[in-house]
Amino acid sequence: MRQPTTTVKVKTTLDLSDFFSSVFDFSDYGQLLPLVTNSLWAAAILGLVGGLIGIFVMMRDLAFAVHGIAELSFAGAALALLIGANVVLGSLVGSITAALLLAVLGLRARDRNSITGVIMPFGLGLGILFLALYEGRSANKFGLLTGQIVAVDSVQLNLLAICAAVVVIGLVVVWRPLTFASADPDLAEARGVPVGALSIVFMFLLGLSVALSIQVVGALLVLSLLITPAAAALLVTSSPRLVVALSVVFALVSAVGGILLALGGRIPISPYVTTISFAIYVVCRVIMKVRGRSRRFSADTSTVSAR
Repeated sequence: MRQPTTTVKVKTTLDLSDFFSSVFDFSDYGQLLPLVTNSLWAAAILGLVGGLIGIFVMMRDLAFAVHGIAELSFAGAALALLIGANVVLGSLVGSITAALLLAVLGLRARDRNSITGVIMPFGLGLGILFLALYEGRSANKFGLLTGQIVAVDSVQLNLLAICAAVVVIGLVVVWRPLTFASADPDLAEARGVPVGALSIVFMFLLGLSVALSIQVVGALLVLSLLITPAAAALLVTSSPRLVVALSVVFALVSAVGGILLALGGRIPISPYVTTISFAIYVVCRVIMKVRGRSRRFSADTSTVSAR
C-alpha cells in the first residue's frame, strides 16, 4: 500500500517582522548586559584610539593602507586561532608586520598603494586558508571577519589597554612634528623634521590600532572606526582641537553604541557599528551642505546690499 507523502515547506525568506526581531530584541537585555562589560570597556578604548589616529590616517591619505593592514592582521589572528595561540597577539604580529612593510617600502604614495594592493589579497588568502584548516567552532571563524561582542576576556582586555596606552602615548609624543610632516612633508623635511622616521613610528602605531579594532568590528569593517569618525569630524569643523574631540566622540558612540545595540539582536556587532558610524558621517555631510548654502546666501545678500 502506498504511503501518503507529506510536503514540508521550508521558509527561505525573511519577512519584516522576522527582520526586526533579529536586529532588535531587548527581552533579555538586563540579563545579557553584565556579560559584555569587558567588551564595552574594550569598545571605549578602541573608540579613543580610533578617533585619535584616524585624524592622521586622513591627513596622510592612508585609508587604503588601513584595509591592507587589516587583511594581514586577519591572517595573523587566523593562524593564532589555528595553532591555539593568543588571537590578539597573532593579530598584532600580522598587523605590525604589514604596517612596517608599508612604512619601509612605500615611502611614496604611489608605491604604498601598489604594495597595499599586493599585501591585501595575500593576507586575505592566508587568512581564509588558516580558517579552512581550523576545525573548531565556526563562530570563532566568523568573529575574526565580523567581530564579536562576548569574545573579550579579562586577559585580552588588559592586553588591549596596554597596547592602546602605547598608541596614545606615542601619538602624544610625536603629535606636533607628525602633524607638520602630515600636512606638508616636503616643507617639514626641509626644516629638518625626520619625516622618514616619523612615518615608520606612525605606521607602527597604526598597526597596533588596526589589530585592536579587529577584536570588536572584525577585519572586514575596521575602517568604520579608523576612517569614518575622523572623516565626519573634518566635514564640520576646521579647528584642530575640535576635529580631534569630535573624532573621538564619534568613534566612541559608534563602538559603544554598536555593542549596546548588538546585545539585543542575533546578528554580529559590525553592522551596528558601521551603521552608526555611517549615520554620523551622513549627518555631518548634511550639516556641511547646509552651512555652505547659508554662507553663499549671506554672501549674495551682502553683495546685493552693497549695490
